[in-house]
Amino acid sequence: MITIVHHPEYVAQVRASGAYRPTKNAFIRDLLLELGDEVEWVEPEPMPRQWLEAVHDAAYVAEVAEARVPPEKERRIGFPVTEAVARRAARVPGGTYTAALLALERGFAANTAGGSHHALSDTGAGYCVFNDLALAAVRCVGEGRADRVLVVDCDVHQGDGTAALTAGRPGIATYSIHAEKNFPVRKARSTVDVALPDGTGDGEYLERLEATLTPLVDRFRPGLILYQAGVDPFAGDRLGRLALTQEGLDARDLFVAGLARRRSIPLASTPGGGYGADVADIARRHVRTILTLGHALAPAAIEMRPAAPI
Repeated sequence: MITIVHHPEYVAQVRASGAYRPTKNAFIRDLLLELGDEVEWVEPEPMPRQWLEAVHDAAYVAEVAEARVPPEKERRIGFPVTEAVARRAARVPGGTYTAALLALERGFAANTAGGSHHALSDTGAGYCVFNDLALAAVRCVGEGRADRVLVVDCDVHQGDGTAALTAGRPGIATYSIHAEKNFPVRKARSTVDVALPDGTGDGEYLERLEATLTPLVDRFRPGLILYQAGVDPFAGDRLGRLALTQEGLDARDLFVAGLARRRSIPLASTPGGGYGADVADIARRHVRTILTLGHALAPAAIEMRPAAPI
């Protein structure tokens, strides 16, 4: 059984062309619901205000909570921060934290939202309001849930916000493998950054991933991995600049899961980025990643196996 963290507040409606359209998170939820008893559902609490303020500027936390984010910050985020968005912004980090706690108990859990790695101390950016990865890592270390947390970010965009918000914090390391020329223009400094040229395909990507992530894991020896499993390195992604096939994404996820399993490191995942006109197709990629990770990290698993083809 795969442990899934989800809350109805994740599914905030988006207006497009005068009408509401289903969101990626709604499609992810519905696809997972089709799995029936293979999935165990857990609802998270919102991230408490004191932990939001432990990572983000208190004035910005108040702007979001009261749905009065200034227009210039909303432009950086990419959408208005309504009351519903404000509730979601606090709930999603609570979900990533809950997934982390469940992973520590069971080996693996997945949040159906999150991976908001561009949010900075005093503003959101790039469709991110609060940085759930940084918040979960800081809280887990602060509460003594894990002595060392490694954020592994395989989104096509650099995890600039996560790197900036956790820099210098004891017990937290960050890894980002991304398209060098993609957003954000100004990169932060992760513990390890792997910047790839446009058009990088499966072979080179996987070689660089293995060559750079393995030594970091062995040197840092994390007690928990938070995995930002964006599917936007896919060749057809609207905002990606890399050229991974679906098989390449599968191999990426299996490698990260295998590394965690061989070293007995619990892993919690977030979906991260994935962009395009066919939202259902993108959601299928995210669900495939969740299932690939879940099958590979299941306590009773004897050998790793990918999810069924899309």
